[in-house]
Amino acid sequence: MANIDAWTAAAAKEVKGKDLTWHTPEGIAVKPLYTEADAQDPGLPGFAPFTRGVRASMYAGRPWTIRQYAGFSTAEESNAFYRRNLAAGQKGLSVAFDLATHRGYDSDHPRVVGDVGKAGVAIDSVEDMKILFDGIPLDQMSVSMTMNGAVIPILAFFIVAGEEQGVAQAQLDGTIQNDILKEFMVRNTYIYPPEPSMRIVSDIIAYTSANMPKFNSISISGYHMHEAGATAVQELAFTIADGKEYAQRAMASGLDIDAFAGRLSFFFGIGMNFFMEVAKLRAARTLWHRVMDGLGAKDERSKMLRTHCQTSGVSLQEQDPYNNVIRTTIEAMAATLGGTQSLHTNALDEAIALPTDFSARIARNTQIVLAEESGITKVVDPLGGSYYVEALTSELVDRAWAIIQEIDALGGMTKAVATGMPKRVIEEAAAARQARVDKAEDVIVGVNKYKLANEEHLDTLEVDNAKVREGQIARIKAVKASRDAAACTAALADLSAGARGGENVLALAVDAARARATLGEISDALESAFGRYATTPTPVTGIYGKAYANDARYALVVDGVDAISRRLGRKPRLLVAKMGQDGHDRGANVIASAFTDMGFETISGPLFQTPEETLALALEKDVDAIGASSLAAGHKTLIPELLRLLREAGRSDIKVFAGGVIPPQDYEFLRNAGVVGIYGPGTNVVECAGDVLRLLGHNMPPLEIEGKAA
Repeated sequence: MANIDAWTAAAAKEVKGKDLTWHTPEGIAVKPLYTEADAQDPGLPGFAPFTRGVRASMYAGRPWTIRQYAGFSTAEESNAFYRRNLAAGQKGLSVAFDLATHRGYDSDHPRVVGDVGKAGVAIDSVEDMKILFDGIPLDQMSVSMTMNGAVIPILAFFIVAGEEQGVAQAQLDGTIQNDILKEFMVRNTYIYPPEPSMRIVSDIIAYTSANMPKFNSISISGYHMHEAGATAVQELAFTIADGKEYAQRAMASGLDIDAFAGRLSFFFGIGMNFFMEVAKLRAARTLWHRVMDGLGAKDERSKMLRTHCQTSGVSLQEQDPYNNVIRTTIEAMAATLGGTQSLHTNALDEAIALPTDFSARIARNTQIVLAEESGITKVVDPLGGSYYVEALTSELVDRAWAIIQEIDALGGMTKAVATGMPKRVIEEAAAARQARVDKAEDVIVGVNKYKLANEEHLDTLEVDNAKVREGQIARIKAVKASRDAAACTAALADLSAGARGGENVLALAVDAARARATLGEISDALESAFGRYATTPTPVTGIYGKAYANDARYALVVDGVDAISRRLGRKPRLLVAKMGQDGHDRGANVIASAFTDMGFETISGPLFQTPEETLALALEKDVDAIGASSLAAGHKTLIPELLRLLREAGRSDIKVFAGGVIPPQDYEFLRNAGVVGIYGPGTNVVECAGDVLRLLGHNMPPLEIEGKAA
């Protein structure tokens, strides 16, 4: 019988001595072969440390919940969409709210003109929430709500909508995300500063523990870290550390750990490194058991990590988009073989727009086919015992645990977030990933390899933002006109006073919701006590430039920047602008980071700017170009308004570029408005920089060295 030495010799001969070790972004050296010597015994499913699953029978007993994330436009349209999906096989609801709602603004607020109804459903009052779930019995349906910033009014509206359906709080089943720490790291849909935000988390845990035993009070999310560029190790470590912080805060408020820990849930993103993602979910369960054991939990249910997963949005591509069906299928398989409790599968067109009914059906059916046709539900943890998977799981546990210990040494996750460490290392990972993609070291089919000569445009869903906003404003006026104004004012005053004191703010917000206070009014009442938090991005530097050392195309761009600098007597100035209420800033930060490394003077504008504020900053800094980043469908409203303001100011010489999630059919509209360059998902950043230089008057020479293009 052959031994490992014999195999090593045979393999070396076949590949002529080539090193087959794969060095992953996590810093893991993946060997080409794993044996029994590499694997540890993971135990059994349903038993500590739950590496192989939180239930003994797992999917053999009950498959995962098919829970599609959706919401758009109005409550009426979202309700109709939900009902169609439920009739077609979906088992749970996951609500996407628009960005105005996330940020605590009513639809009539001047800051959200371009955001209402665009990337989720607009919810301004209990009346909207009642319409959202009309005909959907809340005592029979599990509802997940992705909400963090305006979590208090949204959960209050949900509770009151249930009451007015005749459903008691104790019967409500589902999850509220309520994970504010990751907002300060990556997603940025925060409202209040960190400490009062953590107070809100604790109040929700306390209220739901006492009144809503079937409801998960928090969904601790690694997904948004994953989408922002975190490696699997970073996503694991920061997510588990977040969970530990929330548990400690709840315990500090007087709650017994076993009274609430069983209702904590998690949410992970699933990317394209198939076995790494399987191992990540197994490692997460192992780590959470270790953390909860260390915090003194006695009930084994407190130590079980239950998770929802979503296939990656950032792995979806605008180019050759039907490949996205394949990507989503691979990621869905990784999630299910990793042992998720519920799953959302992204639609093929979500790289450029909200999903259509057609694309949503394919995404949903991907799960149904896996559950009903593939046979993977027949065996509990079918990859358990794989030498490779077990070795990866152990490696991820060890590496993530080292970071968790580092965070503990800083005083916990809240203090770690305050230092900026988690945000910085995730942005470094994102910049490094972009460089590898641009150099085709990480292959993306249809983007940097096997490109189509001609791309076909997909039919995409478009929301009439102005129409939705008009309808929402009319409903707000109707609610305010029909309510008892004195009772509402009193309830809001009680909420503000309770926020300044030590009362449970969710309990007080439920009273305000019953009195028909709007989302913006409840948010403002809390803001009067807590203040509103704001920050300006500080992108990392040096990562992109280091990755491109000795690259010919990159060198030409750097030379071009130098030439323009000599002509201007200063570096060319680029303002990276984030207008509207979308806090996702991965793309904007990658651009700012890369362009800085190339020699531009890059100014990162504050998040959530209006076009007027962007104009003022552009004039103050005397910029040559503005790169407007759009990820939430506000590009047809906000960017033309910025261009109009530039013309009025006599500064049409400032070039405006657009980047992010922009459907190709909108390109002509934006060009006609005055946009000089549009760069969607999959754009090579070095080539983008070359375009910017040409538009600033530099004649970029062709690259003469074959095979050296970025």
